[in-house]
Amino acid sequence: MEKVTPLKRFGQNYLTDNNILKKIIAEINPTENDFIVEVGPGTGALTSKLSESAAEIAAVEIDKRVKDDLAEKFPRIKFYNEDFLKTDLGKIFGPLKGKLRIAGNIPYNLTSPIIFKLLENNNLVKDAVFMVQHEVAKRISASPGSKDYGILSVLLHFFAEVKYCFKVSPNVFYPKPKVYSAVIHIFMKELQLTEEMKRTFISVVKASFGKRRKIIKNSLGDSIFKDIDFSDSGVNLALRAEQLNLKDFKILANFIINHPLHNSGR
Repeated sequence: MEKVTPLKRFGQNYLTDNNILKKIIAEINPTENDFIVEVGPGTGALTSKLSESAAEIAAVEIDKRVKDDLAEKFPRIKFYNEDFLKTDLGKIFGPLKGKLRIAGNIPYNLTSPIIFKLLENNNLVKDAVFMVQHEVAKRISASPGSKDYGILSVLLHFFAEVKYCFKVSPNVFYPKPKVYSAVIHIFMKELQLTEEMKRTFISVVKASFGKRRKIIKNSLGDSIFKDIDFSDSGVNLALRAEQLNLKDFKILANFIINHPLHNSGR
């Protein structure tokens, strides 16, 4: 493949270090029974390592410049030339037996939307191994009360278990990013959730952190839940969102689902 210039609009920083690639593959540990979807293969550095395994591989790449070269270089891999955020995982991969495994050196400016997409499709996804900005990795593992505790950390702790794998220097990318990176491994929990509970939990967490400096009562009062009175919810409404734990957000979500105003809008 001819040298391709990374595009800033796609947030591209190509991983060039073979040792880091080997460590990522070791963390993924692909087997012949796996179906792995790579997000943003770029010029195929990780794709090449994945293709050496016995796993079935597909890849979603938005950059039209590399699609033909990738397809020619890795003929057994199915490539989808589209935006992963718009990819219908259920339509394309839903009929498969078993759950998807996701991997990729993803654009740092799209980390949260990509993770949100996986959480919304938690019934289809087994796990994900991502290269992310180091600061994001810290936010993901943040505890209640800390400055890094927010939407991403709450949702990930609800839907998954997250393993911090290792830190990565800017020197292993082209071009070099201005920040350190980290590899994380997200293991989806086996949750028996209705689609209503999933949507409501995500919505109430986002609404709670919508006005971060406000107490929960005011944050929810300025959100899509403004018509619901949370006085009897069992959650201390004088606290801020970062002071609530996972149990508190579950209580709020269940309270909304069982509220007459919510039921009347179905």
